[in-house]
Amino acid sequence: MPSTHKKVIVRKMDRDTINGHVSPSNFIHDGKVELLNTAGTVVAIELQDIKVVYFVREFSDTESPTRKTFTTRPRTEGLWVRLKFKDGEILEGMMPNDLSLTSDEGFLVNPPDLRSNTQRIFVPRTALESLTVLAVIGATRRQRRDMADIRQVTLFEQ
Repeated sequence: MPSTHKKVIVRKMDRDTINGHVSPSNFIHDGKVELLNTAGTVVAIELQDIKVVYFVREFSDTESPTRKTFTTRPRTEGLWVRLKFKDGEILEGMMPNDLSLTSDEGFLVNPPDLRSNTQRIFVPRTALESLTVLAVIGATRRQRRDMADIRQVTLFEQ
């Protein structure tokens, strides 16, 4: 199997999980997630039956991230979002601040703890009740020192 295939754990709405491998660039076809399960067969799962797809380092018993919210304001650039699922579960993450990277099927989110087993999370739109942007975090812009603000009123003229 090529190294471009990533390990995933698909968590369905009925809390059932399926371990397998997907091609990260095109794992969604005709409203279905196609994956090669650990038994070696290709499985197609309807997006409306999926809650989340966890891209993981290793297959384990606990697929969901241990920390679901940020403890402080994130430092990485992008959109800090809060996802509320139809079952009431809440998950925070970071998304790129680029509309060309979003898809009609769902959202790719970086979890709060990137050192955990879960590297990325794909959330289908059908699994969400709401998506809230908490903050837009960008690179800090520094003002040039040589440019004086002409709007500033000077108090003491020399």
